[in-house]
Amino acid sequence: MAKSKTQFVCQNCGTVHNRWAGKCDGCGEWNTIIEDDQMGGIGGGPGKVPKKGRAVALTTLSGETEEAPRIFTGISELDRATGGGFVRGSAVLVGGDPGIGKSTLLMQAAAALSRRGHRIIYVSGEEAVAQVRLRAQRLDAADTEVLLAAETNVEDILATIGEGKRPDLVIIDSIQTLWSDTADSAPGTVTQVRTGVQAMIRFAKQTGAAMVLVGHVTKEGQIAGPRVVEHMVDAVLYFEGDRGHHYRILRTVKNRFGPTDEIGVFEMSDKGLREVTNPSELFLGERNSKSPGAAVFAGMEGTRPVLVEVQALVAPTSLGTPRRAVVGWDSSRLSMILAVLEAHCGVKLGQHDVYLNVAGGYRITEPAADLAVASALVSSLAGLALPADCVYFGEISLSGAVRPVSQTAQRLKEAEKLGFAGAMLPATSAEVPKGANGRWVTIEDLPDLVSRIAGSAAKLRQTPEDD
Repeated sequence: MAKSKTQFVCQNCGTVHNRWAGKCDGCGEWNTIIEDDQMGGIGGGPGKVPKKGRAVALTTLSGETEEAPRIFTGISELDRATGGGFVRGSAVLVGGDPGIGKSTLLMQAAAALSRRGHRIIYVSGEEAVAQVRLRAQRLDAADTEVLLAAETNVEDILATIGEGKRPDLVIIDSIQTLWSDTADSAPGTVTQVRTGVQAMIRFAKQTGAAMVLVGHVTKEGQIAGPRVVEHMVDAVLYFEGDRGHHYRILRTVKNRFGPTDEIGVFEMSDKGLREVTNPSELFLGERNSKSPGAAVFAGMEGTRPVLVEVQALVAPTSLGTPRRAVVGWDSSRLSMILAVLEAHCGVKLGQHDVYLNVAGGYRITEPAADLAVASALVSSLAGLALPADCVYFGEISLSGAVRPVSQTAQRLKEAEKLGFAGAMLPATSAEVPKGANGRWVTIEDLPDLVSRIAGSAAKLRQTPEDD
C-alpha cells in the first residue's frame, strides 16, 4: 500500500508547507498551520498507479461561438455588475463585511427571479428557517416560490438540490459553514472550504444551474479561505459600503463572462436595498460649494461616469511630524502629490497637517483623481473656494506634468448633465468633443494649475478695492 503523504496548510492564506511551523511564511500569521492529508477529500485518490490518458480533440480559435445564456434578475444594478445577469452553469462568489447586506441583496434577487418563473433554492448555513422567513417578510418576498433550506452538510445539500426539476439558481449562504464527510477538518478551514466549493462548482457545471456562494471576509477586506477559491469560480463580486452611510456598492473584481470594472450602486433602507440609477447625485447631495478645499472629481467606474467630491483640509501643525490622514484614497498617492507640489510648485506643506476625504464614503481607485486632489489641497491652503460649477480630472506624473486619462468625453457629458459648465482637464486629451458649450480649461502641468488658483485668489482680493 502506498504511503500516505502529509502536508501542512495555513488556514488563513492556504500556503502549503512541508512541515509544521508556528508562523506561516505566506501571510505571517501565527498558529494557523494544521496537518492536511493529501489523500483525503475531493480530488484525493487511493494512491493507485495513474492510468494512461486518452487524447482529446484539438480545434482552432476560429469558428462559431454562442453567447452565454443568462438569467436576468430585473434588478438593473445587479445585472450591470454581473455583466448582464447570472450565466447558467456558472459559479459566482459574493464577499463583503458582516451586516453589509449580502443576504438582503441575494434574497431580493431570489424573489425577483422567482416572480419571473425561475426555480430558486436558497440554502442558509448561518440562520434558521424562521430567521430567513422574517427577512423575507421585511423585504416583501414571502409571497414568492423561493425554496428554502437550512443545512451545512455538502452531501445533504447536493442530494436536496439534485432532486426533482433542475434549479435555475442556487444560493449558498455561506461557504465557510459547509462541511463534508470526505474531509476530517473543522468547518471553515481551508480543506473544508475548498472541498465544499469544488462540490458546488461541479454540480453547477454538470446541471447548468447558476450557483451563488456567499463568502466571509478577513479584517483586511479579502474573502476568507484559500485564494484558490477565487480562481475556481467564474465571477467574484465584493459588496462594499460603510455602515455610517446608507449606500452600498457591488463591485466586480473577476468575471469570465463580462467586464471586471463595473459597479452597481444601492441604497439601504428599512425595506431592503434600493437601486441608485444616478450615483453622482447621491455623492454630491450634501455638497457645500462655498467651502475651501473641495473639488468635484469626474471619475469612471467601468462604463459608468461618477462625480464625487474630494475634500481636503490643510492646517498648521504643532507636532514634529505632520499628520497625513486619508479616507477613500491611496495614502501613498497622496504623499506623491504632496512631494510634487513642493518640488515643482513651491507649495510648502511640510509644516501642515493634511486630511483628505472622499465624500459619501466612496473609494477612488483610478489615478485620474490626482488633479482633483491637488486642486483641493491648494484650495484649502490658500483659503479659497474653487468654482462650484467645475470638475477636475487628470493624472499627475512625478515631473509635474498632467497626463491624459481615458473616456474624457463620457466624464464631460456626465458633468454637463448635472449642471457643471466648467472642467479642468489635461491639455493632451484626445477625446474632447468639439462645439460644446462647456468652459473647459486645459492644464499642461501642475504649476499651471497652482498659478490659476492663485490668480483667482488675487482677483478676489482686488475686487472690494475696485468697487
